Amino acid sequence: MLQVKNLTITHLKDNRVLLDQFNLTINPGDKAAIIGEEGNGKSTLLKLIYDEKMVEDYIEYSGEIIRNNMRMGYLAQELTAEEKEMSVYEFMCQMPLFFETTPKELAEVSRFLQIPAETFYEEQQMGKLSGGEKIKVQLARMILSKPNLLLLDEPSNDLDIETVKWLETFIRETELPILYISHDEVLLENTANMIVHIEQVKRKMESRATVLKSSYRDYVENRTASLSKQEQLARKERSDYRKQQEKFLQIRQRVEHEQNVISRQDPAGGRLLKKSMHRIKAYEARFEKEYENMTEIPETEDAIFIKFGEKAGIAAGKTVLEYTLPKLTVEGRTLAENITLNIRGPEKVCIIGKNGCGKTTLLREIAEKMQSRTDIKVSYMPQNYEELLDMEQTPVEFLTETGDKDEISKIRTYLGSMKYTADEMGHKIGDLSGGQKAKLLLLKMSMSGSNVLILDEPTRNFSPLSNPVIRNMLRGFGGAILTVSHDRKYIGEVATKVYELTEQGLVVREDLGSE
Repeated sequence: MLQVKNLTITHLKDNRVLLDQFNLTINPGDKAAIIGEEGNGKSTLLKLIYDEKMVEDYIEYSGEIIRNNMRMGYLAQELTAEEKEMSVYEFMCQMPLFFETTPKELAEVSRFLQIPAETFYEEQQMGKLSGGEKIKVQLARMILSKPNLLLLDEPSNDLDIETVKWLETFIRETELPILYISHDEVLLENTANMIVHIEQVKRKMESRATVLKSSYRDYVENRTASLSKQEQLARKERSDYRKQQEKFLQIRQRVEHEQNVISRQDPAGGRLLKKSMHRIKAYEARFEKEYENMTEIPETEDAIFIKFGEKAGIAAGKTVLEYTLPKLTVEGRTLAENITLNIRGPEKVCIIGKNGCGKTTLLREIAEKMQSRTDIKVSYMPQNYEELLDMEQTPVEFLTETGDKDEISKIRTYLGSMKYTADEMGHKIGDLSGGQKAKLLLLKMSMSGSNVLILDEPTRNFSPLSNPVIRNMLRGFGGAILTVSHDRKYIGEVATKVYELTEQGLVVREDLGSE
C-alpha cells in the first residue's frame, strides 16, 4: 500500500504551489488515473513518489510519502539523453534482474508485448526506435523487475491502436495496483477505477486536487453536471446583485435629492432622511459582503480559447494534394511501396498504422513538398516539437513577427486565452510542458492564416478534459487537415477519411472511431 499524507509541492522557479496538503492512498486493485491540465505537476508527483532525487532540482516539498518497502516500476514519459544513446541490450542490462531472467520468462514477456524475444539483445540505439517500440522495451524492463506497484507516465503515447488496446487489457486485468497519467480518453474510460484530478485555478495561484473512487466517464459526467449547476447559481447570484445595486442606486439618488431640496424649516423631515440614508448604506455594506461570498464561476481546463480565422477555408473540390511515392525508405530499409494519397477541399484525412511503419517519415516528406506551394498556406506540427521550437526563446518571442508594442500586447492576450500565466509567457520554451508547447504551435498556426494543417499526433499532450475543445476546433476548421493519430476520439470525431499505412501502401479503413 502506498500512502501520501499532507503533501505540499512548490515549484522553485516561480514559487507556485503545485499541490497543497494532498492525500492519496493506493491499495491493491486500484487503477488510479492522474488527470489535469498541462504543466499542473502530474509528472512531478509521479517522479517524487518514485524517487525524490528526480525532482529535487526544481521543487521543494513537505509531507510524507510512505512506500512501505514497495518495489515500484516506473515508466518515464521520455528517455534520458544517456538512455537514447544506449543499445536496447545495454538498456535492458541496467535492470539487474535481467541477468536472472530465464529464456522462458523473456519469451512470455515478448509474447505479451507482441515483440520478438531477440529485441532485448539488439544493438540498435534506443533513440532510433519508433515511439511505440521505445515504450514496449521500457515496459519489458519494468515488468521483468517484478514490481508490486506500477507508476506509468503517459504509457499510451506513440502506441498504435492495436497496442493501446493491449495496454488497456493489461491495466484492467493485472493484479498490480497502478498509478498512471494519461491523456487518452478512451483508455481512461476503459481502465480507471479511481480518479486523481490536479488543477491550478485563479490564474494558477491556487492548487486544487480531487481524489475519487470512480470510473472516468462517471467522473466527467458528474463533474460536468456539478459545474453546470454551480455556473447557473453563480450567474443568477450576480444577476440578482446587479438588479439590487440598481435599486439601491435609484433609492440613494432619490434620498440625496430630497436632502438637497428639503426646507430648513422641516428639521424632522431632514432627520428622517438622514436615518434613511444610514439604512441604505447599511444595506449596501451587507450586500457588498454577500458579493464577496458569492458562488464562484467555475474555472476548468476546457476554458481555453483558440480559433482559426474566416480566411482559413478551402473551396470544396480544390486539389489540396496529389501525392505518389514508389517507395518509402528509412536508412536503406523499405517500409512501404506504391503510396498514393489525394486530398480534395476541406477534407480531414487521418493516417494510422503500426509502430515503426513510417507514418511520421511520410508525413514529414509530404509537409516539405506542400510547404513550397504558393496556392495554399500550410502549417506543420511535428511529433517532436523541437523541430520547430527554439527552446531558448520565450512564448512571446516565438510568436512575435514585428516586435511592435501592439503585436506583443495582442500575443499576450492570445496566450492568456490559452491559460498561460504572465510568468509562463516569459519562461523559456524548454521549461514548458509538452501540452504548453503544443498550444504554442496551434496558436502560431491560427495566427498565420493557414488553410492546410499537417499534424503529427496533435492531441497527444493535451489534458483529456482539454482535448474535446481541441477536437471541436479542428472539426470546425474550414481548411484541409492531414493527420497522423492513434487517438480514437480524434479519429471518430474529426477525421472524414482514414487510411492505414501498410507495406503495400495506404489502405482505406472504416469504423475506427472511439471504440
